[in-house]
Amino acid sequence: MKPLATFLITPGTSRLLRLSLVLLLLLASPLGARAAEVEAVFAGGCFWCLEHDLAQVNGVLQSVSGYSGGQLAQPTYKQVSAGGTGHQEAVRVRFDDSRVSYATLLRAYWRNVDALDGGGQFCDRGASYRPVIFTAGDDQARQARRSLQQAAQELKRPPAEIKVQVKPLTRFWPAEAYHQRYAETHKVSYNYYRWACGRDQRLDQLWGKRARTSQPWAG
Repeated sequence: MKPLATFLITPGTSRLLRLSLVLLLLLASPLGARAAEVEAVFAGGCFWCLEHDLAQVNGVLQSVSGYSGGQLAQPTYKQVSAGGTGHQEAVRVRFDDSRVSYATLLRAYWRNVDALDGGGQFCDRGASYRPVIFTAGDDQARQARRSLQQAAQELKRPPAEIKVQVKPLTRFWPAEAYHQRYAETHKVSYNYYRWACGRDQRLDQLWGKRARTSQPWAG
């Protein structure tokens, strides 16, 4: 079968019309669809949990566990968990920004972390579990700082009490294969860990009915 373009573009077609048709075809193709994909990186304690939680947001295409924030290239789980590398356990989210905005994703992130704890998250302690929003570019940085103010307002706390850091993204390193989709591949041990760590209990205490959601900020 001949490509659609051979039927639409004939020798008598004007140059401007040809360019317009080519543009429309590109936008309708998978390549055009991929143009809407954007990435964001967050740290919020155990990456098994945050990866799973952010994957539930409509419009998220992929979430990957890994490491960010440090200087060591290609860090391993053993190195990061031992401390001293400067990395945090982090999650890279690839999302379709025609379906979900970065601002919405930020709200989902905040409602899945303890914003008042800078020494780790829940039962996981130490710098590698510190909550961080890693920003790619000025627009993400601006939105992240704005979301910090909104989170503080919803929690009825001064911004100075919010312990989530906003830092420029330098590099994200995917974690080892066995960490990916851990909530699905190790369901029993994951659910026990999450319960024993007190993650959901604390989220409910902190965020109330908005815990684990991306609902609009409370007025």
